[in-house]
Amino acid sequence: MFSLNDYKYDLPETMIAREPLNQRDRSGLLMLERNTGCISHGIFSDIYDFFSPSDVLVLNNTRVIPGRLIGKKQSGGRVEILILNYKPVNGSNCFSCDCMVKASRRPNPGTRLFFEQGLEAEVLSSKDAVCKLRFTCFGDFDKILDQVGKMPLPPYILRNRENKKEYDDKKNYQTVYASQKGAVAAPTAGLHFTRELLEKIKSKGVQVVYITLHVGYGTFIPVRVPDIRDHKMHSEQFFIPEQTAKAVNSAKKNKGRVIAVGTTSVRTLEYASDENGSLAHGQGNCDLFIYPGYKFKTVNSIITNFHLPESTLLMLVSAFAGRENILNAYNEAVRADYRFYSYGDAMLIA
Repeated sequence: MFSLNDYKYDLPETMIAREPLNQRDRSGLLMLERNTGCISHGIFSDIYDFFSPSDVLVLNNTRVIPGRLIGKKQSGGRVEILILNYKPVNGSNCFSCDCMVKASRRPNPGTRLFFEQGLEAEVLSSKDAVCKLRFTCFGDFDKILDQVGKMPLPPYILRNRENKKEYDDKKNYQTVYASQKGAVAAPTAGLHFTRELLEKIKSKGVQVVYITLHVGYGTFIPVRVPDIRDHKMHSEQFFIPEQTAKAVNSAKKNKGRVIAVGTTSVRTLEYASDENGSLAHGQGNCDLFIYPGYKFKTVNSIITNFHLPESTLLMLVSAFAGRENILNAYNEAVRADYRFYSYGDAMLIA
């Protein structure tokens, strides 16, 4: 279970979801009982029936920034960048951060880059494909980024191809409760929720609470070591409000269930909990890698999507439900024609 080859499965390319559904909560829902391996099927709005008044539902409220910028070097060559460690700048017209840089040649320190609406950047330092850039502009950097930046969609979501209609990814590739800017990828399990469904769940007595984990570029980086135990996770910033910690700890004390939406919520909750499952509020950097053999302390159920083969996300759900159960469920999802990956269907592991 520690070999990278243990996390392969066959997926027809046609089952990769490259566009969102018109109605978020009408996506498919595969339900897996992790203790028995039993599988059932439904649509995502059916998840309302799963909840009990004693439950706590934990959502990641990070907001994806349109951090993909296309511009030119001062030499005239094309350059594409992805902002990696965005922080709100509160009206500032100057901002420095690390960026992935894609160009014909790696730009040297001092190189100037030019984007739309007068946005410019100077390369301060560079190492491999990552450069530290200092942006300057006339006006509010935050507002200009919203206007000229593109969403950093995963590479398997194809856009700007012939005969492809336009999609509002700035809206669709964002949860309806996203509020804290800083992610370069969406916590996609949350894409299935509508405001109406969340209100309906709350009306049942369920506590809906939030954590923030700014999903980093590391979520796209494949595992490249044959023994998964040698893989190192990238660190990501998180914040857990005191109200969330109190709700989770009260539920654990009173035999309620903690239901985490997405692997980002799972990792944050588990990282910030002690050996008894008591969750601490506060902020920090999470680099927890969960793979089979991990003993879960806090999370009782997971709402998630279908993940890429050999990914750390697939290893996490395998740790939670058992690798064989997960691969069996994925094979069933293929047979039943579920949609896979970020814009795909959902899975409830209980």
